[in-house]
Amino acid sequence: MSLSPFVVDVTEANFQQVVIEGSRKHLVLVDFWADWCQPCKMLLPLLSALAEEHGGTFVLAKVNSDREQGLAMEHGVRSIPTVIFYQNGKPVDQFMGMQPESAIRAQLKKYLPGPEARLQAEARTALEAGDAPRAVTLLEEALQNHPDRQALKIDLADALMRAGRVDEAETAIKTLPMDLYEQEAVRQMEARLHFARTAGQPESLSGLEKRLETEPDDPEALHRLGCALILKGEHQAGLEKLLHLMRKHRKYGDDAGHKALLAAFELLGARHPLVNEYRRRMMALMY
Repeated sequence: MSLSPFVVDVTEANFQQVVIEGSRKHLVLVDFWADWCQPCKMLLPLLSALAEEHGGTFVLAKVNSDREQGLAMEHGVRSIPTVIFYQNGKPVDQFMGMQPESAIRAQLKKYLPGPEARLQAEARTALEAGDAPRAVTLLEEALQNHPDRQALKIDLADALMRAGRVDEAETAIKTLPMDLYEQEAVRQMEARLHFARTAGQPESLSGLEKRLETEPDDPEALHRLGCALILKGEHQAGLEKLLHLMRKHRKYGDDAGHKALLAAFELLGARHPLVNEYRRRMMALMY
């Protein structure tokens, strides 16, 4: 029995959990071996050392093929050692027999996340913590070595916008291939950019609120403040301002209230509890 969390003895009882479900989170190497197999005894320490070295980016699942003949038959194992790579719940690659360490490392490299994945994960953590400038730095570093990774560009645009660098965020979005504009993340980013450009500088919000105290139907103040509130996460208050704008000033900004409401629905997503209510109220103003 292995004492490492990265090297696990697998039977039919835990195969589903360790291999199938586990491979949805990380790469799993299923090593079919036996006590009498000399190449197995040479390969197993090498695979175990690699699993420890990679610290959990992949798990080694050891299957004793003599004891688990059902698993061996299910996987078509005809000779041992046989090592099958599992990812996202399915086998994606394999090798048989003892292999040089360099060959195993090369095969692993095709399925393991590279340094850019670590930087991207750190950047997302920084964004969640409100540190947009650090996220920008991390993502720019990741893109230096992987300039064609579109997911990195999307994250960078988000980080730039949250850091107040709206023009650069828009430029980053424009470098994406046209087919990616149909992705929800990109559409939401475009909506955020629209709100950021319309709202203007955060320090002007108090002035907009004062304008609405004296003139509740001021179209520019309603538009800019509504967009600013959406960006701040005060969604209901922002939607109310935009609905008020649409109700009072359909001609302002070529129906800016209507357009901003549609952008807000895109940003919030169809499952957000406020979207159905405000979409219904918006439609009532149109017909």
